[in-house]
Order: sequence, then C-alpha cells, then structure tokens
Amino acid sequence: MTTIAELPPGFVDKVLSAQSTFRSVMDAMARPGSVQRIVPMAGTPATMMRGTAAIALTLFDHDTPLWLDARMSESSDVLKWLKFHTGGPVIQDSSIAAFALISDGGALPSLERFALGTNEYPDRSTTVIIQVDSLDTGRSFELRGPGIDGIATLQASIKPFDLFERLRFNETLFPRGIDVVLVADDAMVAIPRTTRVMSKGG
Repeated sequence: MTTIAELPPGFVDKVLSAQSTFRSVMDAMARPGSVQRIVPMAGTPATMMRGTAAIALTLFDHDTPLWLDARMSESSDVLKWLKFHTGGPVIQDSSIAAFALISDGGALPSLERFALGTNEYPDRSTTVIIQVDSLDTGRSFELRGPGIDGIATLQASIKPFDLFERLRFNETLFPRGIDVVLVADDAMVAIPRTTRVMSKGG
C-alpha cells in the first residue's frame, strides 16, 4: 500500500512549472514536429515518463476523463498519483476520454475507439499521449501542414511503427480527429490532426 506521503511529489514549484509546461505544450501544438523540453519533475510513478507527468499536472483536472492503457491502469501507483495530483477521473470507455495515456505504444488500440469530436465541437476529441523511446534518434519523418514552414523533419523511435499511417484517417475527418503528443522522457512533440507525416524515403 502506498500512503499519500510516499507518492512522488509532482512539481517542485507548482505555479512556475505548470506555466512553463503549458507554454511548452502550446509551442509544441503551434509548431508540429518541433521537440519541446519540459521542466524537471520532482518525481513520477514508475511507468510514467517525466514529460507525461508534467502534462498531466498541467492539463488534467476533475473535468478531464482519462483513459489509461493496460500497463498504466494496472499500476496502483499511477492511479493514486493521478487521483491525488489531478483529480482526473479514470474511465473505461475510451470514446468519451479527454486524454488517453499510452505507456506501451505497441499495444495502442484502434484510434477510432477514441473520441473524435463533432463538427460543432471538434475540440471534444481525445488527445492521445504516447510514450516513445526517442525523439532525437530513429527513423526520419517529414511533416507538413499548418504551423510548419515548408517541411519539418522529425527523428523518432516510436511504436506502433505504423502510427503515422494510422493517423491518416484524420484527413477524412476534419475538423474532427485525434491529436497526438509523443513523449520521450522530458521531451515532447505534438502531431495535431492537421499535420501530415511521411516517412523519409518511404
């Protein structure tokens, strides 16, 4: 049993850290493919990367239903930490989740299972946060779309390997669709629904 006193503490400086993380998230969304750093965390549960925890502390509250993948939902430390620090309700139904936390991208469910928003309220879709191995080594990808001057290049080691192919379904859904945030330790990259990603040379 973990007592409250044993829970990882979250941000060292709540206000400054939350403001800084919010800026990083906004910058990432405004400049798809650009790697943004997150302020250091005081502590996180074992299956949660520092960047994921910082985003959770900044964006989640009691009004944001959360869906967790199996590895996270089976971790009592993650569940207690999220409840204590964010108050966000953890739900089983992915189709009404505001955020989804994916610790194991290899087991990412079909993206159609998440909330896609409506034409009237496209923002009522799920933002899927996927923890990945690296955002500076691995395959090269070319990104195009709003917020990108010409082409942005991203190097990343990600699972599922076909993530960007799967995200092509966003093209037919606009203005609805899924926004994705990739996190590798304290770095993050946003792939909004308007961004198109191609494998370099592929």
